[in-house]
Amino acid sequence: MSLTIGDTAPDFIAATTDGPVSFHEWIGDSWAVLFSHPKDFTPICTTELGYMAKIKPEFDRRGVKIMALSVDPVDKHAAWAADIEETQGTAPNYPMIGDADFTVSKAYGMLGADVSGDPADRTAADNQTVRGVFVIGPDKKIKMIMLYPMTTGRNFDEILRVIDSLQLTAKHKVATPVNWKQGEDVVIAGSVSNDQAKEIFGSWAEPKPYIRIVPQPS
Repeated sequence: MSLTIGDTAPDFIAATTDGPVSFHEWIGDSWAVLFSHPKDFTPICTTELGYMAKIKPEFDRRGVKIMALSVDPVDKHAAWAADIEETQGTAPNYPMIGDADFTVSKAYGMLGADVSGDPADRTAADNQTVRGVFVIGPDKKIKMIMLYPMTTGRNFDEILRVIDSLQLTAKHKVATPVNWKQGEDVVIAGSVSNDQAKEIFGSWAEPKPYIRIVPQPS
């Protein structure tokens, strides 16, 4: 199954460290981030899970829920969480899915439909494609997909930046330019005519007719 931006995020019921979760019900009216890991006790993922725990207040402030996934059973997650706290300073403070039957990984296109068996028999390299980040809106649609190699730690500050852009552009008829950060100028969306733009924004800078720059709406 190949997912793209704009698709409905597959719903599922899964065992997590917070008990059974029905994904869409868990999201509710919030935004959500689902980020996945190929196996417990892997070094780069350990750093990522710890960092996400440290910056969880930033996600909370934006109304974004966090859920992690690992292709190992939930009963292994507790020992890994202890290692994460010991080495990174913060234990996971969000639910972690145990995807031991690969159901969620398959639903999100991270593992092939033919994958089966005991996850203990699979190495992290076997599951190397389970390194995704999915940002999902309150409408349960996928807003962003990022896939990372096992050798490169993910930049979750960038995920926060993307969420700032997604939440801003969901409310206002603008888009955010390269390297945009909260508070910087934005671009009027191409779907807005000049007449509409005059009603909404008044005036704008226009280095080219298709680049209409305005201050970020408050």
